[in-house]
Amino acid sequence: MLKIIKHLSLSLLLMAVAIDISAKPLSLDRIFDDPSLSGKSPVQLKFSPDGTRVTYLQGKVDDYNRYDLWEYNLKDKTNRILVDSAKLFTGTETLSDEEKARRERQRIFGKGILEYKWSTDGSALLFPLNGDLYYYALATGKSQKLTTTEAFETDARFSPQGRFVSFIREQNLYVLNIKSGKEIKLTQDGGGVIKNGMAEFVAQEEMGRMTGYWWADDDSKIAFTRVDETPVKEAIRNEIYADEVKLFNQRYPFTGTRNVTIALGIVTLSNSAIDWIDLGKDKDIYIARAKWLKDNKTLSYQWQNRSQQELELRFYDSQTKKQTVALTENSNTWINLHFDLKFLKDKKHFVWASERDGFKHLYLYNINGQLIRQITRGDWVVDSLKGVDEQKGLVYFAGRKDTPLESHLYQTPLFKKGAITRITEQGQYHNVVLAKDNQTFIDNSSSVNKPYATALRQVNGDFITWLEENKLDKNHPLTPYINDLTQPEYGTLKADDGQLMHYRLFKPNSLSHKPNSQAHNKKHPVIVSVYGGPHAQRVTNSWRSKNLYFQYMVQQGYIVFQLDNRGSYNRGKKFEDAIYKKLGDIEVADQIKGVEFLRTLNNVDPTRIGIYGHSYGGYMALMAMFKAGDYFSAGVSGAPVTDWALYDTHYTERYLGHPSSNAQGYQASAVFPYSADLKGPLMIYHGMADDNVLFTHATKLFKQLQDQEKQFEMMTYPGSKHSLRGKHVQTHLHQTITNFFNRHFNVVDQ
Repeated sequence: MLKIIKHLSLSLLLMAVAIDISAKPLSLDRIFDDPSLSGKSPVQLKFSPDGTRVTYLQGKVDDYNRYDLWEYNLKDKTNRILVDSAKLFTGTETLSDEEKARRERQRIFGKGILEYKWSTDGSALLFPLNGDLYYYALATGKSQKLTTTEAFETDARFSPQGRFVSFIREQNLYVLNIKSGKEIKLTQDGGGVIKNGMAEFVAQEEMGRMTGYWWADDDSKIAFTRVDETPVKEAIRNEIYADEVKLFNQRYPFTGTRNVTIALGIVTLSNSAIDWIDLGKDKDIYIARAKWLKDNKTLSYQWQNRSQQELELRFYDSQTKKQTVALTENSNTWINLHFDLKFLKDKKHFVWASERDGFKHLYLYNINGQLIRQITRGDWVVDSLKGVDEQKGLVYFAGRKDTPLESHLYQTPLFKKGAITRITEQGQYHNVVLAKDNQTFIDNSSSVNKPYATALRQVNGDFITWLEENKLDKNHPLTPYINDLTQPEYGTLKADDGQLMHYRLFKPNSLSHKPNSQAHNKKHPVIVSVYGGPHAQRVTNSWRSKNLYFQYMVQQGYIVFQLDNRGSYNRGKKFEDAIYKKLGDIEVADQIKGVEFLRTLNNVDPTRIGIYGHSYGGYMALMAMFKAGDYFSAGVSGAPVTDWALYDTHYTERYLGHPSSNAQGYQASAVFPYSADLKGPLMIYHGMADDNVLFTHATKLFKQLQDQEKQFEMMTYPGSKHSLRGKHVQTHLHQTITNFFNRHFNVVDQ
């Protein structure tokens, strides 16, 4: 793989030379300015239901943050704008607090069309804009405003047969008959602490479940959750802005405290009658997923206990009212949730993903829950199920059979044992969307120094056309900087238990191009860029625009090092499970292994090795500075968790267990027992309106360090959430980080 990466780097270099563009040094202002150096990166790529279009969102030329809906039309083979957001709505979009929080958790940012839904027959589109819903008919090219209320409509979608639009308004579930315009209010008691059809906080933030309702395919009924927040502790949360302080009474499920009370019901459209499902005696549970079977009378739902060590896939027959457990997953640590459940059209089988053998793989079951066969196996992980071709008996999935550093599309037999065939090209990371007919797929591919390019391909991998080539030609915004981008080195280190950890090393080009020069013998400062937490992977062969900051720092004379320690994702359950019941311990030990490796390199200055991370990475930076000050001489901690007792139930208890059974683990996993050992310079930054890692995490640590008379630096951002969005904030933040390391490592800004 390294040979492929090196070949790609040479190709990019020759391309830049061929178009006669002089290399430019990166600047922080340019990295975070428009147009993005990533080039054109279409988002929310989808096939239209009839398969005649590929649709995606793309920013306007004169306003990169305002998105329109574009299409590639497969019939006439042209790219064009399909729906101009300005023709639907102009002006300032005013969001409800609930919708702001929902978009933050979905990582949806920008203006204009940010979400869209296709009708099942492909004749119409649905857009939520400024709290109202817009219906767009493709045949006429005209839009119709479906709702005009003062209230905010959200989580809108077409019914499967296309006769209705469903949505949430004022915490109740509604449907609207498209033909007649008549609205039906399906639930009545929503409001205050009662939320119908809505995903609760931990479902959105930690389970990846952004909805609380699910249509049956025949439009006859809807399954939905009813959430009662009464048991959840009410906390006063402040958000500090430049000119005001907002106070929120938020029901936040702090770890160890009570969660919402959740009920699961089925409402029939014809009479609005609700059938409540018996979830069992244990009320302290999670509803992780729900999905209808193909018979339109059986609802599947995934029931998870509070410890997250048991998960049941249950089937509820809405006609007989009988319930069965199709399968059960158990773990001594925790069970990772997934979306890889597919009921086949034959109504006899379903495909399911499990980590029961230590790695996530696909399994085939018959409809009564009997295991037929394990479809994939090996010491590698399946990322996600992409499609099933029942006629040909093939399964398509994204996975990492060839390398954990790249995601590829594969196919393998469904019903019988057979070879696994990789479809996508090695040397790149692929995000794919498979068409419903399993004949074509959208291939969004990149590599570490090559931004995403989007192609349409046949299911065997053959190229059909570019949807967005994003070619690095003279017009591409990244091209002037290509010659100065360094190609990172990849490698592996052994953890204490013998497991392999992957690393990535960004070094100044002078160290590669002039191995015998005086510059090669120069000792460089190092920044260890860390995340280190579960469900994340940083060392990949893929494009991330954030890596441009690493390139900038390399051009200032730094070496940048990344190591995916144990506990991180896509390496199997044993690799993850090392952190169970005690956080900030194994991860720091592994990062020390990384520093020990760095100290063996001739061009590394062992006295100038710093660490920087955000979120869990901010927590890791603190733990490294407090527990391993002999290895890390300076650190920057961004939006860090400092006390896991201040974080939410589902995330924290997954890894630490309940505080009542692991009080020692919670104490040992907080940063406070170690802060007295701080030796080197430390900077902490935090958004002052962060509703994920509350600003209290930072202020609690500020106070302890002050009480201990420990000097530190801090930077706070009024009005900023956890992601610290906005080019001015991001530019200022990275200037602050750079200045911090430059001052303490005696580096002159180039």
